[in-house]
Amino acid sequence: MPSLLIVYHSTTGGTRQMAAAAHAGAASEPAVKSHLLHAASAGPADLMAADGYIFAAPENLASLAGLMKDFFDRCYYPVLDRLNGRPYAAMVCAGSDGQGAARQMARIATGWRLRAVAAPLIVCTRAQTPEDILAPKTISAADLDQCRDLGAALATGLALGVF
Repeated sequence: MPSLLIVYHSTTGGTRQMAAAAHAGAASEPAVKSHLLHAASAGPADLMAADGYIFAAPENLASLAGLMKDFFDRCYYPVLDRLNGRPYAAMVCAGSDGQGAARQMARIATGWRLRAVAAPLIVCTRAQTPEDILAPKTISAADLDQCRDLGAALATGLALGVF
């Protein structure tokens, strides 16, 4: 049975909601086993055991959030040249544009020779003040629907052997 791994980090809850929605969407495909892991708990063995991936992270200071970067740092060399061609998608929860974090994940995925099967899904919270940035986030139903759809699409593609 194909397996989809969703790895996420969240500080204020926004990315956690996005990852959970993607996981719920993936669970709608009974022929695929999906796993949702926090970046601090995920490692090389988890990557090796999966057939496809969704990486979800907040953007901090126009860059990938620290614990998600730590996940990539810990896993990069142990799985290098061992994931070639596997499909992935990225999700970013950002206060403004999210492009910096999306670019960083794409560069790492390129190094792993993963295959992007969707454009990065960026949810912009418009949090711009210190208070808004640090406040717990609530992701809109429309944005969560997009996250669910992404999870379902990846799972369906794995189930059908499209990826």
